[in-house]
Amino acid sequence: MASEQTKPGTSTSVRLQYPGKYNVIFHNDDFTPMEFVISLLVEVFDRSLEQAKDITIKIHETGQAVAGTYYYEIAEQKQQETVVVCRHNGHPLKVTLMEV
Repeated sequence: MASEQTKPGTSTSVRLQYPGKYNVIFHNDDFTPMEFVISLLVEVFDRSLEQAKDITIKIHETGQAVAGTYYYEIAEQKQQETVVVCRHNGHPLKVTLMEV
């Protein structure tokens, strides 16, 4: 059986690259109550009450804010979970993902 061999004087290198991360972004609207957004940030994104309040104020003042940064699969799961909870409670909160 023949096996692969490298020529003398040559080398191979393998570069490992970690997968990219994504921001989960909440967008401001005129319908979703701030208290509801705070509870989402605490329950879904494991934020402290103070962090959740700060993020909610930023959403209100600037139109959007990052709720969390995760690898793609986790970010997508958090986004979907948030949207399901929002729609179940009758809120139109927009949640998007953006690559970091």
